[in-house]
Amino acid sequence: MNPAPVAEYAARQQWIGVLAQARSAELKRHEAALRDTEYQLIRAPEIGMTLVRGRMGGTGAPFNIGEMSVTRCVVRLADGRTGYSYVAGRDKAHAELAALADAHLQGAKQAHWMSELIEPMALAQASRRAAKDAETAATKVEFFTLVRGDD
Repeated sequence: MNPAPVAEYAARQQWIGVLAQARSAELKRHEAALRDTEYQLIRAPEIGMTLVRGRMGGTGAPFNIGEMSVTRCVVRLADGRTGYSYVAGRDKAHAELAALADAHLQGAKQAHWMSELIEPMALAQASRRAAKDAETAATKVEFFTLVRGDD
């Protein structure tokens, strides 16, 4: 398999993940620039449900945790680029802006959108994750076993 498409898929997976986990306010800051092009809604933002599965310890047998709300959207820019989004929750504006961002990121101005939109959001997400990890680590309890001697 040609490594160029694999790298393109990996890059797109990364930015779609960042867009899906972004806070709505982070995308709304770029709303004017994202909407500053002709586009059509192929699939208008719609709310649905998805089943969430888990594994005990991350490696055990899968089990159903429950359902969660998901909003999806598909847009097509005037030049034919198609953007997709799936975001957790019920925020239709977030889904539409994420789909627009995905479409823009596939174009000639990809470097601009990466530096202005994706990289700052990825850094903010990493910072939030590190803060949460530090908070969680503070509650870690170390257990040890005392061995009784048979004297």
